[in-house]
Amino acid sequence: MSAFVTGGTGFIGKRLVRRLLERDTGLIYLLSFKVTPELAASLREFWGEGAARVKFTEGDLSKPLLGVPPEDIVRLAGEIEHFFHLAAIYDLTADPQAVMQANVAGVANALAFAKAVRARCFHHVSSIAAAGLYDGVFNEDMFEEARGLEHPYYASKHKGEGLVRAETEIPWRIYRPGVVVGDSRTGAIDKIDGPYYFFKLIQKIRDIVPSWVPMVGIEGGRINVVPVDFVVAAMDHLAHLDGLDGRTFHLTDPNPLRLGDMLNVLARAAHAPSFTVKVNAGLFGLAPPALTRGLMALTPFRRMRKMMMKELGLPDDVFMFVNYPTRFDSRDTHKLLRPASITVPPFEEYAWRLWDYWERHLDPDLFVDRSLRGAVAGKRVLVTGGSAGIGKAVALRLAQAGAKTLIVARDEERLDLTRKEFAAQSLEVETYRADISDPAQCATFIDRIIAEHGGVDLLINNAGRSIRRAIENSYERLHDFERLMRLNYFAAVQVTMGFLPGMAERRSGHIINISSITAITMASRYSAYVASKSALEAWSDCAACEFLDRNIAFTNVNMPLVRTGMTAPTKFYEHVPLLDPDQAAGLVVEAIIRRPARVATPLGRFGQAVRGVAPNFGRIVLNNTFRMFPESAAAAGGKESDVEPTADQIAFTQLLKGMHL
Repeated sequence: MSAFVTGGTGFIGKRLVRRLLERDTGLIYLLSFKVTPELAASLREFWGEGAARVKFTEGDLSKPLLGVPPEDIVRLAGEIEHFFHLAAIYDLTADPQAVMQANVAGVANALAFAKAVRARCFHHVSSIAAAGLYDGVFNEDMFEEARGLEHPYYASKHKGEGLVRAETEIPWRIYRPGVVVGDSRTGAIDKIDGPYYFFKLIQKIRDIVPSWVPMVGIEGGRINVVPVDFVVAAMDHLAHLDGLDGRTFHLTDPNPLRLGDMLNVLARAAHAPSFTVKVNAGLFGLAPPALTRGLMALTPFRRMRKMMMKELGLPDDVFMFVNYPTRFDSRDTHKLLRPASITVPPFEEYAWRLWDYWERHLDPDLFVDRSLRGAVAGKRVLVTGGSAGIGKAVALRLAQAGAKTLIVARDEERLDLTRKEFAAQSLEVETYRADISDPAQCATFIDRIIAEHGGVDLLINNAGRSIRRAIENSYERLHDFERLMRLNYFAAVQVTMGFLPGMAERRSGHIINISSITAITMASRYSAYVASKSALEAWSDCAACEFLDRNIAFTNVNMPLVRTGMTAPTKFYEHVPLLDPDQAAGLVVEAIIRRPARVATPLGRFGQAVRGVAPNFGRIVLNNTFRMFPESAAAAGGKESDVEPTADQIAFTQLLKGMHL
């Protein structure tokens, strides 16, 4: 005898078809909606031997009798023993109208067709969602007791199952799978759903926080997760047992994990920090519903929620899983499956396969062009201080990536030399001579860029000046602080504000500030420099909050010590491991591509953490470095000479590579 399958090209369906092909030699008719040759070929490859026994039947789930031509219905009449109805929308975020059409009207159309072809049994794949948000243990013979069906997806699965239960002309069996994840043996899956919503959040935490740092998480309700290979094996086995018509089967894990425990298993699979301390998520339910509904009725709160969820990569409805209240009794089903050795493997045993497959095949970042060319090709990019050092190295990378590269600097000779170097590589760069620390020259320069190019898409505030001098040698040198603020802070702010109006109008833009590791570690002897860079970072952080909803990003790059003309006056740096300009440009490229709030080295982030957690300890370390490394002769008013470093100094600089000393 033959089988008829709807949804046979889907994630669960195509695996069920393969299982059915392995069972016997009958034909399998597959309802299909305009299957392309490419899809048909890939399915046949997936099914392997026996694929020739699959016959595609063109139809439409939304039409009466599935839109199958009358002559096909006549031909199939009396031939179908098992009718498997899997076609549905399994998506909490789908359009409510589409969900109801597919999951309710589709069931009615499938039932009518199954009766028309006189199928022996109608196998309906429902979901644990049919129970809604029932508080307690939901048995396999329960249905009307379902509660919390306000969500369109839950309501659709409940109503669709109700149509099958009301059927009296054709025998039926109902299967309620838990949250179906990838294959427990390979991790393979073709969509992001259920626990996968949390994968991106775990990945973000892993990329920011060391794995040994304890995290605070939530305990949450029990999330019933089952791998697709178990679901398919169970359905196939139960469908072919005698005497089970009119029953419902929970294809669920008898020992589901709480959300917090599940996230910890996934965190270990991702090599991310564990949620050592878990807060009872029930505490969130103490807030009066009227209060939360009232807050969400306010535009600012709705916007904050939307932006936060987008940043974390989570759908709005994910919070339904946090306090999921329902437990599913599947003892009777597992008794039937036990003789065939069909069991649910522990989540801990296969979670790493789910993570590995997701990160290799489904991570949304895989489908985003993460190349520099993808980020800047054809865009107008301005680099201040672009004729030497870091700025020049960055400009070269931009020009090579196809950006319309603009640079500004004070020295005409260096600008000419830069143009020639770029031309020798068949690269274009437009140069502008201006002292942006002079407000008048800066304003004229901004007007010229807007007139000639219509503004810029990406601004890199690189131009800067540094002074390494202890405060005790600066009592009479207030002008040091003034000139650093003039270039490092005021000039950068003036240039940025000159181009912000255009970016805001286009609702697109990115400002990158080349800051310093000293701005987050507060290294000694750089008080004037640190103050100017910190001021720029603080201003940018405020601006980032104001322009976030206009798609304008601000990034601070806390650059470690780089071997440039700025470090040349300090002879001691010749013995210190420093980055070269091209390595520094790599950090800027990272900022351009990822658009993070901050780019810093591990040492910089560690120093920032020490300042936040143990500020006095950080000051002790920095005071010792201050005394270990003497003032340069130039800073003290003398002539700089090449002095060999001590063993202690060499060891310290090797330990704290890139730190300004």
